[in-house]
Amino acid sequence: MKRNIKIEALSQVPLEQQEIELVERKCIGHPDSLADGVAESISRALSMAYLEEFGAILHHNTDQGEIVAGESMPHYGGGKVTRPIYMLLDGRATKQFDGVNIPTDSIALEAARHYLKKTLTNLNLDRDIIIDCRLGTGSTDLRDVFKPCQDSIPRANDTSFGVGHAPFSEVESITLALSDYIDDVLRPRHPAIGQDIKIMGLRDGDTITLTVACAMVDRYLSGLAQYCETKDLLKEEAEQIARKFTNRKVVVDVNTADDIDTGSVFLTVTGTSAEMGDDGSVGRGNRCNGLITPNRPMSMEATSGKNPINHIGKIYNILSTQLAQECVKKVEGIDEIYIRLLSQIGKPIDRPLVASVQVLPSPDVELRRIQGDIDAIIDEGLANVTCITEKIIMGEVRTF
Repeated sequence: MKRNIKIEALSQVPLEQQEIELVERKCIGHPDSLADGVAESISRALSMAYLEEFGAILHHNTDQGEIVAGESMPHYGGGKVTRPIYMLLDGRATKQFDGVNIPTDSIALEAARHYLKKTLTNLNLDRDIIIDCRLGTGSTDLRDVFKPCQDSIPRANDTSFGVGHAPFSEVESITLALSDYIDDVLRPRHPAIGQDIKIMGLRDGDTITLTVACAMVDRYLSGLAQYCETKDLLKEEAEQIARKFTNRKVVVDVNTADDIDTGSVFLTVTGTSAEMGDDGSVGRGNRCNGLITPNRPMSMEATSGKNPINHIGKIYNILSTQLAQECVKKVEGIDEIYIRLLSQIGKPIDRPLVASVQVLPSPDVELRRIQGDIDAIIDEGLANVTCITEKIIMGEVRTF
């Protein structure tokens, strides 16, 4: 039976030609991203534990975590956390199967601590954070839906949708590339740059403004002068990254709330604002492409922490994004493409109720000329939807 794939042409102005574009990224140490990262690490740990013990991934969803900020007294040369951060690990997991008890809470705690140790290198896990695990057990009906149907294709856990788009605009590319560059290259050289960074990109006509909020780590700074030097360094590096993607005018502003005259600056002990007043929640930050893009269609579903077998909020968001990128890569004549996949609870995930594809063809390209190639890519991607599961478990796909 043919899948319900609907392809239509868009008549809108391409995003790069629109007057205003906004793009945001909450980097790895932002409280919302910390919640996402921990939730996803727990799901992956549970999946691997289930596979090792039973040869199959059992029902779980760990996408409801919360972070309650602590209090701190940062000071050049090294301050202290005066009230620890509180992290709640909740959600659902299978705790018993075939008469075997599964230590899900212990697995979750270990995964959370490992992720935080790797991500927040200046956080003292013994003193600066309290991690509270409250995993429950899933409802019977959702556990039943989790079981595969006769042809071994999982059945959707919910009536929901996923959204993806391609290609990235200049501002989208700059924002994500800058975040990755800071994490992979800049921070190892300059540890005063904390993990909690938010990048807000604005394109107003042909001017791109990047507003960067960066938590600085007090122990690596001797005083306000070195703090300002680090700000200047970050500004210069951001400008250089942006130049790789655009010929437009680029303006970079770093820590615009600082009051240098009074010494009121974004200084932290641990590199995250979660230490002193900024809470976090799973799903409140980046979408699975790593960005928040109000100029594009988006799903409000949290991708991180959802099970990688049949949770549409995870699978369809990742799949639609990958399919959009594949279409742009393989089919000439696409200026923009938007893919929406809609499920029905209990139905096989390889057969969505509809796969809606909106295409903005390049000038002088008729949709009918490329429609068949796009249809084939979408159909093949849905036929092989279960391949995403392994990639998710191995950490090969971005969820935030």
